Amino acid sequence: MSTSTVTDRPAPELRELRTEVRRFLAAAVDAGVFTPRVNSWLTGWDESFSRTLAERGWVGMTVPAGYGGHGRSHLERFAVTGELLAAGAPIAAHWIADRQIAPSILRYGTEEQKRYYLPRIASGGYYFGLGMSEPDAGSDLASVRTRAVRVDGGWQLTGTKVWTSGAHRAHALVVLARTATDPDDRHAGLSQFVVELGDPRIQVRPIMSMNGEHHFNEVVLDEAFVPDAGVLGTVGNGWTQVTSELAFERSGPERLLSTYPLLQELVAATGRGSVPADARIGRLVARTAALHRMSADIAETLARGDSAAGEAALVKLLGTRHEGDIADVADTLAGGLPPDREPALQDHVRTGLLEMPGFTLRGGSNEVLQGIVARRIGVRR
Repeated sequence: MSTSTVTDRPAPELRELRTEVRRFLAAAVDAGVFTPRVNSWLTGWDESFSRTLAERGWVGMTVPAGYGGHGRSHLERFAVTGELLAAGAPIAAHWIADRQIAPSILRYGTEEQKRYYLPRIASGGYYFGLGMSEPDAGSDLASVRTRAVRVDGGWQLTGTKVWTSGAHRAHALVVLARTATDPDDRHAGLSQFVVELGDPRIQVRPIMSMNGEHHFNEVVLDEAFVPDAGVLGTVGNGWTQVTSELAFERSGPERLLSTYPLLQELVAATGRGSVPADARIGRLVARTAALHRMSADIAETLARGDSAAGEAALVKLLGTRHEGDIADVADTLAGGLPPDREPALQDHVRTGLLEMPGFTLRGGSNEVLQGIVARRIGVRR
């Protein structure tokens, strides 16, 4: 089973693109370039593989050619990323920069920022982290306490960010900080900054996952200096900017395909008779198709430049629950297999269960997302 079973539009060019990517990935697996894994967009860090994808034109796809990209459509990018996720390919190195930072810089960045960062992102060799969540704020970004104070020639940032994926390997972070306080409006006075890493006033501390892997971090900024050229967008407009970025983060196919390699192995094992046929597997496949369609619709909405914050929150809410359901069902059906039977399936099950607690937290907890859905979508009913 591949993403062609849950395809969106029947456009010939998208089918051809999916086929091209699928063949490339199959050859890479056969050659031992990578081993498919669950949650690959967060935990599969392979800089060489990211550069290889960039050479084929599959990173920076929607970045205009004038900025080093390929000027392709959001649906073409959706087709490529769907295949990469379905294959469990190691795409974590470039993922955040390509998915979220490049569109934000295109929309809000200065010409200098566009010409500096976008070609580097499109090369597959420049990596970003997201400095959003904080110890006492979590998914409530309006509660951030990191402060940016105006100084000669720029800003000094002081505060702590947590769950910052890839910060120990990234070149830069986009940090949300408070530049002013308005007691009547928590959303006012927030701004975004591009913070280059390597400053001794920035400490990156590892947060180890329960399986011993390291991809999360705590980042402590102690009066870290950011020049005026590092302001992203307009000072004080951070809330509007960050919520538009979150639509890209929350609506993408990674919010429903993190455990897709596990579902593929489960279906294959059922076909081989190792796992009993079960109606729950069919429901998981059907739900994957429906969520994939919803995610593709949002990709089209964002491509038009329209807002999709509520719809994106809904896809993220349903998608990450679905990912966890895949791990649960697979564990129930395959948990009693001998250790030497269906080893790939059993490995994916173990990884899926260990990674599952983070599915409904990253990108906004379920509780926060439910509130967004109620306000943005429910109010229109």
